[in-house]
Amino acid sequence: MYRRRFLRRAGAVGSAATTVGLAGCAGVGGEPDYDVGMLAAAYQPRQITVSTGDTVIWENTSARGHTVTATEGGIPDAAEFFASGGFDDYQSAKTAWDADFGGLLESGDRFEHTFTVPGVYEYVCIPHREGGMFGTVVVEE
Repeated sequence: MYRRRFLRRAGAVGSAATTVGLAGCAGVGGEPDYDVGMLAAAYQPRQITVSTGDTVIWENTSARGHTVTATEGGIPDAAEFFASGGFDDYQSAKTAWDADFGGLLESGDRFEHTFTVPGVYEYVCIPHREGGMFGTVVVEE
């Protein structure tokens, strides 16, 4: 049942030394090159404000697997649904997660979305929803 998760992690371990070496050089003296990090059970920051047309980048900065999934009814009417894994709606993302960890972002993985409609966007980490792992993107014109 967890075969795919094991294989993904096993593949990541083989390249960990190279990745760590490069990451150390890239971060020296600069800001992180992502907008929202993922802690063990929280997005950091929990809320971010951007302008219409901006792209937000989420990076899993923890050792736990996470998702980024817009909530049902939590985005403006004219806005495009977004979810790691590229799902069309919340129920599809939830079903894929339950079936085989669909949309999973492992440590160091990234997801990005460009916001073209102003408004408030609520999103959640599906496996940590019960623990309160929610976030908000406010998009201003």
